Amino acid sequence: MRVAVVGAGPAGIYAADILSKTDLDVSIDLFERLPAPFGLVRYGVAPDHPRIKQIIVALHKVLERGDIRLLANVDYGTDLKLDDLRQFYDAVIFSTGSIRDAALPVPGIDLDGSYGAADFVSWYDGHPDVPRTWPLEHQHVAVLGAGNVALDVARILAKHADDLLPTDVPANVYDVLKQNPVSDVHVFARRGPAQVKFSPLELRELGHVPDVDVIVYPEDFEFDEGSMAAIHSSNQTKQVVKTLTDWTLKEPEDLTASRRIHLHFLHKPVELLGEDGKVVGLRTERTVLNGDGNVSGTGQTEDWPVTAVYRAVGYFGSPLVDIPFDDVAGVIPNREGRVLDVDGDHIPGVYATGWIKRGPVGLIGHTKSDASETIRHLGEDVAEAGDAFYTATDRDPSAVTDFLVGRGVEVVQWSGWELLDAYERELGEPHGRERIKVVPREDMVAVALGREA
Repeated sequence: MRVAVVGAGPAGIYAADILSKTDLDVSIDLFERLPAPFGLVRYGVAPDHPRIKQIIVALHKVLERGDIRLLANVDYGTDLKLDDLRQFYDAVIFSTGSIRDAALPVPGIDLDGSYGAADFVSWYDGHPDVPRTWPLEHQHVAVLGAGNVALDVARILAKHADDLLPTDVPANVYDVLKQNPVSDVHVFARRGPAQVKFSPLELRELGHVPDVDVIVYPEDFEFDEGSMAAIHSSNQTKQVVKTLTDWTLKEPEDLTASRRIHLHFLHKPVELLGEDGKVVGLRTERTVLNGDGNVSGTGQTEDWPVTAVYRAVGYFGSPLVDIPFDDVAGVIPNREGRVLDVDGDHIPGVYATGWIKRGPVGLIGHTKSDASETIRHLGEDVAEAGDAFYTATDRDPSAVTDFLVGRGVEVVQWSGWELLDAYERELGEPHGRERIKVVPREDMVAVALGREA
């Protein structure tokens, strides 16, 4: 059986790995739009989180076995489409993730100085598709959101650039961060301390950033019946609340850092204030807990004099050519991984896994169970259809690469990634760093194909 997996992040690699270990006699090609694999782990995890980036080690081991072929620098929808894939494969699994910012429909969201966290994360992680500069020219900044991405954005904004030097932060990112004039970063969550989605470790790390104080406000600490139930039923929630509560005990004279991160709870953003088309402030509404962990507005508003606002309210999937898409949920419509048409019927041979299947929730490890479910259904479909499942008309593995080369696509295979990987490590070695990422895209491709960058 010939199977294509579109998207070489954790979800796609897990799916390919699980499929390769089934009883099916299968040949798997893993397509990736960028010249490098590993998706969100490479381009979505903050550079100062090497522990999480270690997931790449496990993913690397899967691909270096050689039984799953990597075809990177191939853009689905541009370089080839579904009909093309059907020519070469019996089944296609989409694992393209969610890389756009979810919308936040409040007045002023389109002002100059309003940014999406996803774009900012892509920038500081050296994503080849984003500009190499960023307008870090603001002293007072707001971050909207109550998850780990909001913490990442706040931490990178407040952190001194030199403290990122041991990481794989790209040189252009370091140069911009070095000039960052920020003094105060305000993080706003519309619910209370027991409802935030911070992980305990991420939150504790925030308190250890050199020359950055974390400031919380006792008036923002409210615990209703739903909050107490969450604290008693979840050890993670209990740890988060304890860390936050401990910070309320800090004495003002101990807050001497040159930069500050302020955590505000029970503040709902209702408007970005503008002047001459630029952000000059943020208006929030004080909320109150309802008893079940949800909140209602009180009508009491407060204006904050910030000149940049980052929305970290979630990621959102992107539609794919020739594939149904749910514009509300930001996912490919599916039933446990089987992609559905407009009538709710399974499109034969087409599957989904990861965030494009279930939405951008959960940690990276959750994509394993996701992939297992999808692969299980694919196996059931093969067993039910028998020989009728094998629909590819051109089954030679070289046929798809010949097709792509004929279209002028510079395909990066695993050996090319190994060249790029070694080159990035060589760049980092003189500086005592594991690697320095290569950007832009044309340089990545040049190194991977053995040309001079």
